[in-house]
Amino acid sequence: MAVFVLLSVVAAGASAQNSSLFDNPDRQRPMTLAEYSWTYEAPLPRKEIGLHDLITVVIDEQSVVISEGEMDRKKKAHGDLILKDWVLLKGLFAYPDPQTLGDPHISGKMDNKMRSEASLETRDSIKFRITCAVVDVRPNGNLVIEGHNTIKYNCEVWDYSLTGEIRPEDVLPNNTVMSEDVANKRIHKRETGHVRDGYRRGWLLKILDKWQPF
Repeated sequence: MAVFVLLSVVAAGASAQNSSLFDNPDRQRPMTLAEYSWTYEAPLPRKEIGLHDLITVVIDEQSVVISEGEMDRKKKAHGDLILKDWVLLKGLFAYPDPQTLGDPHISGKMDNKMRSEASLETRDSIKFRITCAVVDVRPNGNLVIEGHNTIKYNCEVWDYSLTGEIRPEDVLPNNTVMSEDVANKRIHKRETGHVRDGYRRGWLLKILDKWQPF
């Protein structure tokens, strides 16, 4: 009996959270992290991005293309042409003109078969970071960015460039944006030097690959 009385006293003096079932329903509201967390820190206000500000674009582009094709084509044709009658024109009149050496006769037959199979699989990947400047602000608030980067090491030169359009809300707190969030995106990457000269195609090979004469 004493234990029951003690539990009743404790229960009567206990206070639950605002969102608990034990509280007054009229005062119930959702709990917030700022009120109940000891380690909560308010987020920093978003910085306004304006013209000529710098934004780092994290480029991570990957593409995979797999294509297979098969063609089986057959064509057959047979022709047998005979010129049996001909005419001879004399002035405004036409007269029958039999062929003294026989009726001209043309006969031909064509049988064409073609079977081909093709398979294509390509995998492309490009990863780098480039800092771009805001070169224009659209009327709707979107930002037009443009960035260029050149790295030169001895005789090797790497040129990178990117242009596109982003939304201010896509910019992360660390002032970066992912390349997948860039609209009208144009990425250019060019290499020059001894390494590039080792595997690039010559002008004659480019012509042969384009027109494929064989």
